[in-house]
Formats: sequence, C-alpha cells, structure tokens
Amino acid sequence: MRFLAALAMTLLAAAATAQAPATPSSPLKPCTAPEHRQFDFWVGDWVVRNPAGKEAGRNRIEKSNDGCVLHERWTSSTSPYRGESLNVYDAPREVWHQTWVDNGGLLLTLEGGLRDGAMVLEGERPAKGGGREHHRIRWTPGADGTLRQQWEVSGDDRRTWKTLFDGRYARP
Repeated sequence: MRFLAALAMTLLAAAATAQAPATPSSPLKPCTAPEHRQFDFWVGDWVVRNPAGKEAGRNRIEKSNDGCVLHERWTSSTSPYRGESLNVYDAPREVWHQTWVDNGGLLLTLEGGLRDGAMVLEGERPAKGGGREHHRIRWTPGADGTLRQQWEVSGDDRRTWKTLFDGRYARP
C-alpha cells in the first residue's frame, strides 16, 4: 500500500511539473516569427470612409494576448451596426484566421494570407435561400499610411463578385 501511495505521489509531482507555466526567469516568447507581424499594418485607430469620401465608421484594431491576436472593434457612423473580429496567425497551418461577429448575428470565418502585398482572407457560409456564398476581404496598405478594405461576395460559381463594402482607412 505504501508503495502505491509513493508511486501515486511521484506521478502527481511529475504531472504538475510538466504542466507548470513558465516562470519569470524563462518567459514565453510566443508569436515572434515574422509571419505573426504580417497584419500589423492594420493595428491602430482609424476613420473609415466610403469611396465618395463620406465617413462610414470607426475601427480600432489592437494587439492582445501577448501580441498574438489582433482584436478589431467596428462601429458604423451611419447606423447602429457594430461588430468585432479576432485575427490570429495559425502557425502550424501557415494561414491567417479571422472570426467576425456582429450585432445582427452574423458569424463569418475567413482564412488566407499575404498576396501581392495585401492581406486576403476568404471563407464560405450558407446563403439566404440555399446554396453557399463565398466571401473575400482584402486589406491593402497604402504608401502614405492609409489602407483600403474591400469586402466582396460571390455565389456558388465564384465567377462574379459583388462589393459589399469598400472602405478607405486613415488615422484620425
């Protein structure tokens, strides 16, 4: 019986040691690879305007969770619409992932990465009336510190695309 008790204590101690968090003398350095910084151009406080120059909304993108997550908070300037997203680089799969939710109940999950200097994320969801709709959002940084976000949707064929949102971001 003493042997079993001693064995159990040894196993518990080993399990606790294996699961112990890093101590201040050995801090974790998560998300330090260059891929984790690819979307940093989006971080900040933004005034977003439509192509005609009218303010469409405000967007705040902040780093969180030790710099591993970009947290977006969108507020429309023309309606009560608001939403937020969590964005993370999924290193094992080598893709960026975004989960968007809004006050209308929309859930949109997108994945992708850098293409020709722009962040491009895509995903599918059920379409109203059946079938699937494909979403593609592109964030393109400008040389002057601005950026453009273009959100497009296509039906099952993915041959024709309709722009749902075209925003020009500038610092306030």
